[in-house]
Amino acid sequence: MALPPEFHDIAKRVNNWGRWGEDDEIGTLNLVTDAVVRAAAGTVRTGRRVPLALPLQHDGVQTGVIPGRTNPLHTMIAVNQELFGPGTVATSDDTVTMALQTATHWDALTHVSYAGRIYNGRPAGSITSHGRAAFSGIEKARHIVSRGVLLDVARARGTARLDGGHAVTPEDLEAAQELAGTRVRTGDIVLVRTGQIQQYLAGDKHGYAFPSPGLSIRCPAWFHARDVAAVANDTLTFEIFPPEIENLWLGVHALDLVDMGMLQGQNWNLEELSEVCAEERQYAFLLSAMPEPFVGGTGTPVAPVAIL
Repeated sequence: MALPPEFHDIAKRVNNWGRWGEDDEIGTLNLVTDAVVRAAAGTVRTGRRVPLALPLQHDGVQTGVIPGRTNPLHTMIAVNQELFGPGTVATSDDTVTMALQTATHWDALTHVSYAGRIYNGRPAGSITSHGRAAFSGIEKARHIVSRGVLLDVARARGTARLDGGHAVTPEDLEAAQELAGTRVRTGDIVLVRTGQIQQYLAGDKHGYAFPSPGLSIRCPAWFHARDVAAVANDTLTFEIFPPEIENLWLGVHALDLVDMGMLQGQNWNLEELSEVCAEERQYAFLLSAMPEPFVGGTGTPVAPVAIL
């Protein structure tokens, strides 16, 4: 089924192919300059640190609805083993098997494709089972430290959690920006809080996954106009699910990752950050969200920290 005209119209308006050269593999992360990072460091007032990652555990957010996306299987391979003989120092080692997008994660620019293309017009066929992502693998997205801005859409709407069918619109983002008392600017990493992750934290994994609030297909143009470097939120699907336009599945993913070249993050726990930002009356902060550099990876776990 062909993508609808509304999608193609937005895609043309937000497309960044060639903006940073034909060889570019990191997209909007080019906007995070040294000057942007220096300014981000200036937002730190108290030194309060707020972790934003979910625990990596076997009983994680994945329910099996996405084939192969497994929760972490953590196995001990050595327990107090005296490798060099009795009475020597003992070691304990462990291993883990998991999907790279299983919990709090970044989607790489190669995570989705359409019309046979990934970001910057490269062929989707450059991603293979053996070679993984030949271009724009997650290891290329280095140094993700910038000013973070929490757009607390749920709080701005006077609720703890948006309804499952709520599409977060540019108007919602504007209202949350007014609540924050700051303007989103070039090189920022925007965190959009819906409150949806409360479902998972309360033990309702299926309620967390479906139906889910999320970003409207109209939001990528809002981010593009402000030269946002990356966006993350507190949902499993990132965009509204089921989609707001019939049969347009993962349309926001395609616009963000393929056309704009903008990383997006999912399953970020923004609940404590929401409380701290409201208490401190500060919604901009230094954000460290370095990806695990899996070579050729189409996503990666991340343990972000906001520093106020």
